Amino acid sequence: MSVQPIRLFGDPVLLTKADPVVDFDAELRRLVSDLTDTMQAAPGSGLAAPQIGVGLRVFTYFVEDELGHLVNPELTLSTEEQFGPEGCLSIPGLTFDCLRAQSVIAKGFNMYGEPVVIEGSDLLARCIQHETDHLDGVLFVDRLDTQTRKAAMKAIRESDWIGGPPQLKLSPHPTNGFGL
Repeated sequence: MSVQPIRLFGDPVLLTKADPVVDFDAELRRLVSDLTDTMQAAPGSGLAAPQIGVGLRVFTYFVEDELGHLVNPELTLSTEEQFGPEGCLSIPGLTFDCLRAQSVIAKGFNMYGEPVVIEGSDLLARCIQHETDHLDGVLFVDRLDTQTRKAAMKAIRESDWIGGPPQLKLSPHPTNGFGL
C-alpha cells in the first residue's frame, strides 16, 4: 500500500492542466495503484493524479462498489442536469451543492493502454466530471454560483487545514532598507 499526501486547496498543481499519458508502463500502473490506495485510505469517491502532485491525466474512482480508473478521459455530457452536494479531498470537510450533467459517457484507456468506455449517471457521472475537472485544473468551487462560491471561499479561509495567514520570512541577506 502506498498512500500519498493529498494536495490541498491553494497548491498550484491543482490549478494546472495535466499532460496526457503517453507511456502505458510500470510507472503508470504504480501511479494508478498509489491513487487507488490513497483514495481508499482517505476515504473518497475519486482521486485525480494532480491531487497527489502528478500532472498526468489519470484518475481513480470508487462509486457504489465500483472501483476503477481512467486514463486520458474524454467526456460526452448529457443535456439533462443534476444539482446536489459535492465535496473534494483537496478541500476537506466542506460540501456545497454544484450543478453537473446528469449522465456521462467517458472514453479513455486503462493502465495497460486498452480502450475503456464508462457510462454513468447520478453519483458516478458527478464523480467522473469532478475528477476530469481536476485534470483540467478546475476545482468544483469554480463551478459554484457566485453566492455559494463566496460562502465556500469563506469556509475555506476559516478551515483549520488552510494553514492560516501567510508567514513572512526575513531575508538572511542585507536588504539595504528595501523590504524586511
